[in-house]
Amino acid sequence: MPVQELQAADGHRFGAFVARPQGTPRGALVVLQEIFGVNSHIRAVAERYAAEGYVAIAPALFDRLQRGVELGYTEDDVQRGRELKMASKQDLALLDIAAAVAEGAQAGKVGIVGYCWGGLMTWLAACKVDGLSAAISYYGAGIPDQAALQPRCPVLMHFGERDHLIPQPQVQAFTQARPEVEVHVYPADHGFNCDQRAAFEPASADLARQRTLDFLQRHVG
Repeated sequence: MPVQELQAADGHRFGAFVARPQGTPRGALVVLQEIFGVNSHIRAVAERYAAEGYVAIAPALFDRLQRGVELGYTEDDVQRGRELKMASKQDLALLDIAAAVAEGAQAGKVGIVGYCWGGLMTWLAACKVDGLSAAISYYGAGIPDQAALQPRCPVLMHFGERDHLIPQPQVQAFTQARPEVEVHVYPADHGFNCDQRAAFEPASADLARQRTLDFLQRHVG
């Protein structure tokens, strides 16, 4: 497994799954996990972005609590993932994300994409971490509560209209508060991009992916 160790500014060392493209990279993409850790789904996501020409780096954001977390999608896994998310400190996670961004900068411009909890952390990174050229968030619960933040790079967001964790009135309020953010809503539920979950919606996932790749091409390379 192509895992390497990175070091955050506070000295914390953590694992990161790194997928590299063939030939010269177009740039880099930091891939932020769901609450289930850097599991097989997130690794597959990173590998698909690498196949598009990006150095894809998926930092293990739970390593400060428990190293090597890799959960599935059972009720017990969801509960454990929620416990880890609640125990995580956002400011420390942002230090780890910043280290991944710095690592990616060796390949050129750097974008960031995140899913679920990683979608929220993507928005926070877009507003608080230097060195990003683009940010793409998938169904980040909690984002509407952070609408007062100002992004430092172009941002694209994907939401599902049936997502009970992020009701549509919240999405609409966020869109009005942050008109510079490109927001798309799909006929889907939370987690619609993950082909390992019952909520997987292939048509929505394909459209969101194409919009994501187009966005990356415009802003990263």
